[in-house]
Order: sequence, then C-alpha cells, then structure tokens
Amino acid sequence: MSLVELRNVSKIYRVGDEEIRALDDVSLDIETGEFISIIGPSGSGKSTLMHILGCLDSPTHGTIRLDDTLIERASPAQLAAIRNQKIGFVFQFFNLLPKLSVAQNVELPMIYAGVSSRERRERAMAALKMVDLENRSKHRPMQLSGGQQQRVAIARALVNRPKIVFADEPTGNLDSHTGETILHLFRELSQQGRTIVLVTHDPEIAAVTPRRIEIRDGKISQTVDAKLAGLDRLSPTPAP
Repeated sequence: MSLVELRNVSKIYRVGDEEIRALDDVSLDIETGEFISIIGPSGSGKSTLMHILGCLDSPTHGTIRLDDTLIERASPAQLAAIRNQKIGFVFQFFNLLPKLSVAQNVELPMIYAGVSSRERRERAMAALKMVDLENRSKHRPMQLSGGQQQRVAIARALVNRPKIVFADEPTGNLDSHTGETILHLFRELSQQGRTIVLVTHDPEIAAVTPRRIEIRDGKISQTVDAKLAGLDRLSPTPAP
C-alpha cells in the first residue's frame, strides 16, 4: 500500500453562481521514500493539492488515505495529531518565530506532541546537526542568513520524524547559489529514505526530483519519471 493515496479528489469553490474547480478528479499515489515534485503555474491547483495532501484542507469530493488512515473519517483532534506527528512542512518564508532561539524554534513541534524538555533538546540538536547548524542553536533567526533560516525550518520539519515532508517553494526566497544548497540537502534526505514532496512553479527546481507531477487547470496533465525519460539529475553532487 502506498504511503499516500488520493482517489478522484476534487476541490470546488463557489463564488456567486460560478463554480471554480481548484482540483478536478485527481488521483495520485506517493510511495514511502519517494522524492517527487508537483509543478504548475500560479492558479494551476498545485497549492490546493499540497494543502489537501498535507491535511490542511479537505476535498469537496474523493478520498485521501495517509499511512493507512482514511483522512475524511478522522476527527479534528486526530487530524491535528497527524499533521504534528506524520507530516513536516517547509515554506518559502521560513515561518520562524523571531523571539525564540534557533533551538527553541526547532523544539516547537515537539512541545505540541508532548515530548519532555530533555528529549526535545536532544532531538532538536540532532536535527540541527543534520542540517549543519548545531553551532547556531542559540542564535535568533534574524542573526542568520536566508539559507540558514531555511535549514532551521527543515530541521523543524524533520524533528518529529514525520512520514512525509512537504516543501512549498522552499527556494523561492533565496538566491540561486543558496537555493542549490537547499536542494542538495533535500536530495541527501531523499537518499536516506525520507519521503519528500517539492511544490514549485520552476521547471529547473522540479527537474532535481526523480518523479515530476505536472498540474494544470486543477488536473494532472502529465507525470514524468526522470529515470525513464533519461532526465535523472539525482546523481550525488557536492553542495556549493
């Protein structure tokens, strides 16, 4: 069974008498350990798809199963626990709390999960070590570069050992050199067996993933397997 299964999912908004189909009968499977991208222009439905995959929104029609849990049957408390324990999010604008230290920002998801203070500290430092920032644990976010802040956000997304990580335009607020460093980190994480979904409008960003889901007008227009297409760019390369 796939880690994530979407079946005939639609998301419909009504504005007056007009019906807007942000997603239109989408079916998709994501396997454990996959590194995929969801790509499409603004308004294509890719962000709506990510929100539904990440249990941040509910479909109008269709079903979603995550780690063998049928999401539409989950209570609000169960959904909150799923988002906290099984899903990690990385966003374009980092979403770090400026008054907290780097370590405290990384610890936040564990507070909601009820992890003890000692274990929170140990796991936060382990996650920061994974992104090579353990020496910045006492800094505030504004004392870091954009790339460093994004690495803190990745550590925060990983600290509860989620089943899947969604990265929404994670390099969109970074220069190209720093963005490539972040993509290299995602490649390393995927090679360690982590499931990562990269959401982007940029074909060059999407090209780093072994599978690319192209979405347009709320529908999956095509799925590209980079290996089968001879476009695999996942061979290990040194970080800039």
